[in-house]
Amino acid sequence: MRPDVVDLRAFYASPLGAVARRLVRRQVRGFWPDVSHLRVLGLGYATPFLRAFREEAERVLALMPAGQGVVHWPDDAPGLVALVEDDRLPLPDASVDRVLVVHGLEVSDQVAASLREIWRVLTPAGRLIVVVPNRTGLWSRREGTPFAQGRPFSSRQLTQALRDSLFNPTRWASALHLPPSDMPMILRTASGLETVGARWWPGFAGVHVVEASKQIYAVDGYLRAARARQLRPSGVPVAVPAGFRRQPDSGSISGLAEQEHRLLAKEIGKAG
Repeated sequence: MRPDVVDLRAFYASPLGAVARRLVRRQVRGFWPDVSHLRVLGLGYATPFLRAFREEAERVLALMPAGQGVVHWPDDAPGLVALVEDDRLPLPDASVDRVLVVHGLEVSDQVAASLREIWRVLTPAGRLIVVVPNRTGLWSRREGTPFAQGRPFSSRQLTQALRDSLFNPTRWASALHLPPSDMPMILRTASGLETVGARWWPGFAGVHVVEASKQIYAVDGYLRAARARQLRPSGVPVAVPAGFRRQPDSGSISGLAEQEHRLLAKEIGKAG
């Protein structure tokens, strides 16, 4: 079940939400210290983490899922937010350089379809950051915060979900190592608790912060066919997978992977 946008906005306006925003944004900014001349997209409820990018990026846009609702953002400028279906983004192929997903995957009913849409709109050199609740963290168990909504992920589950959708996780971080409490003492010492928690109990972090690159993986069957073709004597016919045209380099693994890349991109484009 998705949290309502009104509840999300209220959380980030609270003292605990302000601390969470600062600590998560620190990790996101560490991955992307400079987005000059890039196009940045926020999905889910990413607006609390996008403000720093507005001064650098060529363009910043936030898309919020219909099941969540939408609020105006930014407060001091014309709106940069649209309401969408998260598995049907109204953007052209390869049109975005950076995508930040917060309060998105863990509450999505179609994780694979959502990631496939992100894959479609990212440029070939694009980067994705996903912020999701940690299954073993305290924040996923604390009712009253949006990180307790939906399905939290273990690091292995998140890695598998990204790889299944043609993303390669490249960098990992975590945030919210402090207890999810609005006690004044906890809030005043949040930075120190975060540092201590990251060192001594990293497995109990509230969220995973993962950067991934866009990838195309060759299908095992095509690789096996390519290896078989390389090992057979010349003149022995070998079946070519349906949809592939025989080219001068089609007998090599790299040639097959290149053809698969083109076909898979075409099919994903049709699906989008």
